[in-house]
Amino acid sequence: MDAIRNTVLEAWMTEHGYSSNSLADAVNRAVEELTGHLGGLDGSSIRAWKAGRVSWPKSATRTALEDVTGLPAVALGFVPRGRPAPAPASPQQEEPDMKRRTLVGGIAAAAGAAAAPGTASPRRIGMSDVNRLNKRFAEIVASDHRHGGQLGIEQRAAALADEALNLQNAGSATQRVRSSLYASGAAFRSSAMWAAIDGRRYDVAKAHMREAQALAEMSGDQAIKFRIWSHAGTMYRHMGRPADGGAANDVARNLHLTRRDPLFASLGLARQGAIHGTAQNRSGAHRAFEQAQDAMLRADPADHRPVWLLAFYDQAELDSLALSAYLALGDYPTAEYHAHRCLSSLRPHMVRSRAIATTRLAHALLAQGAADAATAAAMKVPADAATRHARVSRMLQEFGAALRATAPRSTAVQTWTEHTTTWSTAA
Repeated sequence: MDAIRNTVLEAWMTEHGYSSNSLADAVNRAVEELTGHLGGLDGSSIRAWKAGRVSWPKSATRTALEDVTGLPAVALGFVPRGRPAPAPASPQQEEPDMKRRTLVGGIAAAAGAAAAPGTASPRRIGMSDVNRLNKRFAEIVASDHRHGGQLGIEQRAAALADEALNLQNAGSATQRVRSSLYASGAAFRSSAMWAAIDGRRYDVAKAHMREAQALAEMSGDQAIKFRIWSHAGTMYRHMGRPADGGAANDVARNLHLTRRDPLFASLGLARQGAIHGTAQNRSGAHRAFEQAQDAMLRADPADHRPVWLLAFYDQAELDSLALSAYLALGDYPTAEYHAHRCLSSLRPHMVRSRAIATTRLAHALLAQGAADAATAAAMKVPADAATRHARVSRMLQEFGAALRATAPRSTAVQTWTEHTTTWSTAA
């Protein structure tokens, strides 16, 4: 007997925007949440479901699918073993049956409206609503890369997180949609946290962190959990608390995700290296950056990853973290090496990162006695970043103080003083 195509599953996938590969990935992640082991489905597995060649998936896979869709397997067109499959309708039967169902549905809807006058059906929240929020989030991420640390970015991200939470109560939704909303809300709140960290507003950042952590737990999304704890590690590093930073970053590094995806492992190791630099642990920093580089080389660029990770983590960011670490360790030639590597490979939209790396390069050059070259580097930082970005502004103030202390009668001091007076007119 020929297999009967599962048109119900196909319709559900179309409605919710799933391809065979993306549904396989979602179910695999749900299997991992259930069992601790990543599922082994791929696109061909889902195509076998749709074709009817697999009419009743295995228990763990079936449970994971139900978690993803929010529907029992039988409601998705699957047939338990031992139960006869419904006979396929002939083309002649299909159209009258469809009309009958439409008519019955219309009568039921009318009856419901008559029974409850003045009330409306609850709104159905879908992935299209989540996608609309995520599109606006992408615009905030882009703004952060251009400017960074701005209160406006923090406020926009926090407001978007509140919108995601409000949608939870705006209507009915599948479990997958609800989990996605919580994950999006956590991501938005995490971006507000990062903007506060970048602006050195640490007390506010901690409040955003607590909100983000709660939402991430409700979402069950390991990638966003990684992001929040990794941000926490960076926050404590900037606050001069490397022990707390290492502990927070370890939470991120110990998630299953880092064993599955070398790129997440690489980011966790690179940030650990930066924390070791702050703690003056030279051997720990060197080892962490070697391991981070090795993990990055093992990562498959074609693997699916969150937009926030792809937007910033690459070889340039790894070198930027190494630059920070070796500068803190007082290894200025190595810091300079990583600065040049970072600046040569930074993507054009990473305006904030370029300003930070350029400022750190100026510090590394000055510490090696190259006052003129250091000043020339510092003067490449745009006035906007020099005056409006809290981290960059503070580092340039420290650069000016160090320049005047180490080369008080040099032309570099005069050049730098004249240059900084232009900022007040450019601001």
